Amino acid sequence: MSPSWCLVLAVALLWGPLGPMPLAALAPENEVPLRPTTWLLEDKVTPIHLPKGKTRRFYFTLKKKTPSMSLTVSPCGTPIEWTLAARTLKDKPPKNLHWSSKKSMPEVWWRGPGTEAKIHTYTGNSADTYMGPAYTPASIYILRLKSQEQDTSASVYLHEGPGSSGVFPKLPADPRVHTLGVGLTSVTLSWNPSASVTQPSHSVKHLYDYCVLVNHNHNYRSLCAALEGIKKERERDWKQEKKDKQRKETARPVHKDWWGQQWDALGEIQPSTSGVSDDVAQLGCVCRGIESVCTVSELLPDTQYYFDVFVIDRLNGTSAAYTGTFTHTHEQAQPAVIALKEGEPRLVALQVGRGSSSGGGSASGRQQGATVFSFRPRGWQQNGLLTLQSCNGTQKIRVVVTSRGKVLSTQEVGEQLAQLWLQGAPSYIIRLESTEASAATGRVSAASSSRVAVKIQASSAYHRQAAPVLPATLQMKSFNKLRSCTSITLAWMGTEERSLYCVYRWRLSDDVVGKERNSDRCLGPETRSDSERVLCKYFQELNPRRAVTTAVIGGLEPGASYLLDVYLVRRWGIPIKYHSKTVRTRREC
Repeated sequence: MSPSWCLVLAVALLWGPLGPMPLAALAPENEVPLRPTTWLLEDKVTPIHLPKGKTRRFYFTLKKKTPSMSLTVSPCGTPIEWTLAARTLKDKPPKNLHWSSKKSMPEVWWRGPGTEAKIHTYTGNSADTYMGPAYTPASIYILRLKSQEQDTSASVYLHEGPGSSGVFPKLPADPRVHTLGVGLTSVTLSWNPSASVTQPSHSVKHLYDYCVLVNHNHNYRSLCAALEGIKKERERDWKQEKKDKQRKETARPVHKDWWGQQWDALGEIQPSTSGVSDDVAQLGCVCRGIESVCTVSELLPDTQYYFDVFVIDRLNGTSAAYTGTFTHTHEQAQPAVIALKEGEPRLVALQVGRGSSSGGGSASGRQQGATVFSFRPRGWQQNGLLTLQSCNGTQKIRVVVTSRGKVLSTQEVGEQLAQLWLQGAPSYIIRLESTEASAATGRVSAASSSRVAVKIQASSAYHRQAAPVLPATLQMKSFNKLRSCTSITLAWMGTEERSLYCVYRWRLSDDVVGKERNSDRCLGPETRSDSERVLCKYFQELNPRRAVTTAVIGGLEPGASYLLDVYLVRRWGIPIKYHSKTVRTRREC
């Protein structure tokens, strides 16, 4: 560049478009402008966003003749490091600064000669307070905060003067939450009252609140940590719900935490405007008020829960956290498991209201309203057929079949015979429950008991592909025109599978013995005498519409009433009893 061009450039830099510039406007070549200084406000809860691995610095000075001070730092869940230091200048900075106009007073002091003394340091995720005398020779105080694990937030409160600021609620000498009682679905908690709540004031109940929080994850050290944890859990649930529904919409943006939105720009700090009442409303406290006892109900049995108690100052928007506790709710009593033998019918009486249930006289597997069986089918196909029959059609039971903790089938058994096809598992757990327990409890007196009887049978079916077909109806029909003085003709529906049908008769007298004898639907052909059996025959019809078979019952007395029963006897499953039929022979023929 020629000397003439150098002269023109120098003149342009010194004069500029509007004339000569002051010397202070020219920054030295080796000077790097720093960020604007951030001052802490006195007696204000200051929220701070802490990016991971980055140190945040905040400055403050004390008024003249201030004897002492207190500084409270409350992390929001994540452990942080913070230090408080006092910097003392040897010489006061000159009034006429020749540095860049971007420089602030703390940076000028920082560049000047002086010494720095560390007053306090802390590392952890609990609220920590420094209380001590003012550092007399200090010119400026420096607070440094840093988070090594992740982005987080914290709040800082500066108070000048002796004693406590009174802004934060006081915790008792023993800040632990105690467990008074643990039940199957409830837990009772207690804690020592806060001195702020028990102070003699008529407006205390309008200023303070206890908030009891319950969750499955862990205890929280602060109200802020609880809010952040619940927010993340809700966001996780929202993402999972969206993934399950496979929505193709544009994902809703996940908002940063409240502190991050405020201080990403690292500008001047303003006091928090978020109301503590709004924050508590997001928590979903199970107990609110000034009572120091709380019973948490509607919990799950055999589940671990964590309980936290926060005392909240609604006037100042602050809170303090008790030392939380955790407990495990009681495990629900499980009945003993009874092994079902291959093809063996078993009569089970389920107790309704109070007492125990029994399975075919067995003392094991007893629990109120429930009995549990196990069955292991034979064969490599691991198939089985479970048959259930209620002995009284007006009462119902529920059967739940599980394998390896997974529910395979749930069904109610009432008047109709139930068949459950077991397939694909090496073993099965079969639970029978009484559905009449809630309704019958009020009807059963202290000295009485009520039972629901059910017949159950499990058989291996390694050679079958499905459950056997049942008759279309279990009703029987007698033909009046074919009725004589000594014989009766019956008809009933069969199936397309070859099965054995047995007919039994019982002559009725004037009493009701015969009717009572046959009122139980679980009574099978094994309970009938050979003298009652009329005939047994095989029947099969491939066309279900034409699967009707008949039988002529002879050798009867004229003018007599007979109770007729038909049993479908199968190789697999409980014998099926048709609805009984009462028929009278003719008196005169």
